Amino acid sequence: MGEAIKKYFQGDKVIWGMIFLLSVFSLLAVYSSTGTLAYKRMGGNTLYYLFRHGVILGMGLTIIFVVHMIPYRFYFQLSRLFLWLSGILLIFTFISGTRMNEASRWLTLPGLGFTFQPSDFAKMSLIMYLARVLSMKQQHIMGLKEVMESMALPVFVISALILPANLSTALILFIVSLVLMFIGRVRMLALLSILGIAILAGGMSLGVAMLARHQGRINTWKNRIVHYIQGDETEVYQVEQAKIAVATGGIFGKKPGKSTQRNFLPHPYSDFIFAIIVEEYGLIFGAIPILLAYLTLLFRAGLIVKKSFRTFPAFLAIGLTLLIVTQAFVNMGVSVTLFPVTGQPLPLVSMGGSSMLFTSIELGIILSISRDLDKQQTEVIDEQTVESDY
Repeated sequence: MGEAIKKYFQGDKVIWGMIFLLSVFSLLAVYSSTGTLAYKRMGGNTLYYLFRHGVILGMGLTIIFVVHMIPYRFYFQLSRLFLWLSGILLIFTFISGTRMNEASRWLTLPGLGFTFQPSDFAKMSLIMYLARVLSMKQQHIMGLKEVMESMALPVFVISALILPANLSTALILFIVSLVLMFIGRVRMLALLSILGIAILAGGMSLGVAMLARHQGRINTWKNRIVHYIQGDETEVYQVEQAKIAVATGGIFGKKPGKSTQRNFLPHPYSDFIFAIIVEEYGLIFGAIPILLAYLTLLFRAGLIVKKSFRTFPAFLAIGLTLLIVTQAFVNMGVSVTLFPVTGQPLPLVSMGGSSMLFTSIELGIILSISRDLDKQQTEVIDEQTVESDY
């Protein structure tokens, strides 16, 4: 049995363990938090959303398995194509995408009825592209002009295309891109210049949008930030309910399936699923294991970087992991009021299709890199053994 697992589930075994741990939490939390939704939409059939989510989670795990068997070099060749394709999809979504909550974030596949967020694909594509460029430029120090043309411009364009519909996603992607460029030894002057241009452009865009007759998402962003800054006196409803869930969960929780705030929280199965987990499982069995799972992913990605013989897989692994972990910390931070409401799902835990599938692809790529490193190390050991025999 052990040999079969090693044969088929290759790569970092700790990362595999964290994936399965988060998957178990996902099934339990989604089943518990969708009860009210099931009574509203499915006549009380509480198994409907569990089965639906189980299918999507199963697809995600299958994607991880398939992708982790594909050599990471494949993504080096396709990174530019993916970047261009993601840009086109984002433009198309902005023009004629499916609108929800004053934002056009989704594309609906004709004939299938399946909707996905091109921003999820764009995030992954941009990190792939940056990893490629950084790996190709390591042999010489890049000047400001070269950094702006080869890396800053794609970051600005993709982030700007995501921003109108999803400010938090654009900010997360921009920050992770800057961190990845810092890790890739881009000069601090260039990084500060990119940050300064982004702040200036963002401020000007916000000013123009505030003067517009139809402000759309601007009002949503403004209200969330104002409510967050002013605190309890003008607390937004969902944050107040999330705080109650976390506070009543305490150290050991109310036990699985005993949540009461799931009946009051909007989207307890996605945006605020962490609050439900803490309410039912408490700090010891809920919050800490989830937190440690994401920190472990980041730590293992750091080990992958340390063991890498080449720069592209190192940058790709740490970049994708930073995307996942940063999104997770933002989601958890919202539930405990560290951040304003963002609408970011908890990776691999929240109910949803698009985010789950692209997170699975990213984890599969990270495991593919780890798998290739294990093979390289085995080959080096075998060569050393042969040389010692002679």
